Amino acid sequence: MFDLIVIGGGAAGFFAALAAKKMNPKARVALLEKSAALLSKVRISGGGRCNVTHACFDPILLAKHYPRGERELLGPFNRFQPRDTIEWFESRGVSLKSEVDGRMFPTTDRSETIIDCLLSEADKLGVEILLKQKIETIKPGFTLITKDGTSFQARKLILATGSSPDGQLWAEELGHTIQPGVPSLFTFNVPDSPIAELSGISFKEATVRIKGTTFTQTGPLLITHFGFSGPAILKLSAWAARELNEKGYNFEILIDWLPKLSSKETLENLRLLKEEAPQKTLLSENPFQLPKNFWKHFCPPKRLNDFSSKEFLELTEKLHSNIYQVSGKTTHKEEFVTCGGIALKEVNFKTMESKFCPGLFFCGEVLDIDGITGGFNFQNAWTTGFIAGTSCLNSPF
Repeated sequence: MFDLIVIGGGAAGFFAALAAKKMNPKARVALLEKSAALLSKVRISGGGRCNVTHACFDPILLAKHYPRGERELLGPFNRFQPRDTIEWFESRGVSLKSEVDGRMFPTTDRSETIIDCLLSEADKLGVEILLKQKIETIKPGFTLITKDGTSFQARKLILATGSSPDGQLWAEELGHTIQPGVPSLFTFNVPDSPIAELSGISFKEATVRIKGTTFTQTGPLLITHFGFSGPAILKLSAWAARELNEKGYNFEILIDWLPKLSSKETLENLRLLKEEAPQKTLLSENPFQLPKNFWKHFCPPKRLNDFSSKEFLELTEKLHSNIYQVSGKTTHKEEFVTCGGIALKEVNFKTMESKFCPGLFFCGEVLDIDGITGGFNFQNAWTTGFIAGTSCLNSPF
């Protein structure tokens, strides 16, 4: 009989097991993983560097980075947030560094540093790790039966199975509602893009809006051979994940290439430039300091004096409301977030315990929580894992 079994050897499950064992050193804690490898997402995150968390230390601002889970995570972030994550790893000899955009990585730039730290802590605390445990059935109580017939019993159970259908099925069988899973964090495909030849050109800031909706994001944007990518696109895909899935990933976007200017200001700048330098070409003047090849694509090579008011209006509209037809999405190896999972209203976020099944706890992506890119999904794992782990063995068996 185990005092606690954690199912799932990812970041959330690992952190939950460590927190539980730390809270109650005498408890028998086991972590069960169906594969032969632990912490696989940690290993490949951030291109192998592991984007551990984000340098955002205000719980209110931090919670705003979660399209699903913002309200529910506010309390948990007041208990365990990025500052606590940093302290946890640093107290175990792992220093983190913050990059310009706020993403935080181990100073070694190696995900193995994080993995080794977690494995070392598990060994030190005495967490029992069992690999290749393919659980088929979970009975109330909790009795876990594997594919080969092995049986495990536990007083408390934590599900940290990510977006795995197995974990969702077990939660459903134990009384929970599952929100359907759909992709989050993906790039936009524009098969007939008129600017595909500009692939590789990036913008520090652009505003992208999904036509006919209120979904909009401003941030860095990258033109690709298949369409558009970059933080602005990824954030937009996260916030609009369910709606875009319903649209079958066929929709129109409007891009404002000059978000710091209004259409009126842009038009006035063009008119003033025409008055000041009528014999010069608008192409060579490039008044908005846009990338040269991009500006060349948008701007006719003629003198300012030859532009009509109508042409200035058309150019202004193109710069502020450039329409593109999106048909499909692309998910790269680091963009593996899914929205969906256990309905949040069915979980007590003070403890991460099920409201329906006493002794059952959840953490990480098994819940209908997902963050935007930049270390926020790992922070959700650390926070909910910490709270689930400390709560489950802090109450009577």
